Amino acid sequence: MDLFNDNPISNILPNDGEVNYYGKILNNEDAQHYFDHLLRNIQWDNDKAIIFGKLIVTKRKAAWYGDKPFDYTYSKTTKSALPWTRELLEIKEIIEKKTGETFNSCLLNLYHSGEEGMAWHSDGEKDLKKNGAIGSLSLGADRKFSFKHKVTKHTVSVILEKGSLLVMQGRTQTNWLHRLPPTKKVKSPRINLTFRTIEV
Repeated sequence: MDLFNDNPISNILPNDGEVNYYGKILNNEDAQHYFDHLLRNIQWDNDKAIIFGKLIVTKRKAAWYGDKPFDYTYSKTTKSALPWTRELLEIKEIIEKKTGETFNSCLLNLYHSGEEGMAWHSDGEKDLKKNGAIGSLSLGADRKFSFKHKVTKHTVSVILEKGSLLVMQGRTQTNWLHRLPPTKKVKSPRINLTFRTIEV
């Protein structure tokens, strides 16, 4: 397994949080191998959210895996974690070695094209370790990823490349929102793996 970029780019946020972008940590061949395997073998399901009391089923698909069948509630819906696959454990080990963090769960998202995205939000659910690290690995299409400060509204954006790692930690979720803006320029799919720590 070839790994790139031993050192992350320094914190891309100007204040009130910590987001380190490592760039590509997988070579193109390995990134494509994992993308193809996850696309075929993960138990994908259309993501759901309850907005203003109405159940919304998204085009985006999601899946939730972990050490145990952890319940994870976000957007007022609850998922129960499936057992790790071998490939997810391989990716988890790579990210843990790279960051020095440990994770016990992973939320995966499948975006079929650039027209599917994610609105402004923060990952501050009560199930998650407070101020814990979230390691985000991108596979497939390159996509823009943005942050917005909750008070000042200052924005910061980065292009997440295929095989790249971004780690959010510290007070990032408290002070910043993030999103994956939709775009008609991207026609190919993207898989995003966000490794997290559920408090037990």
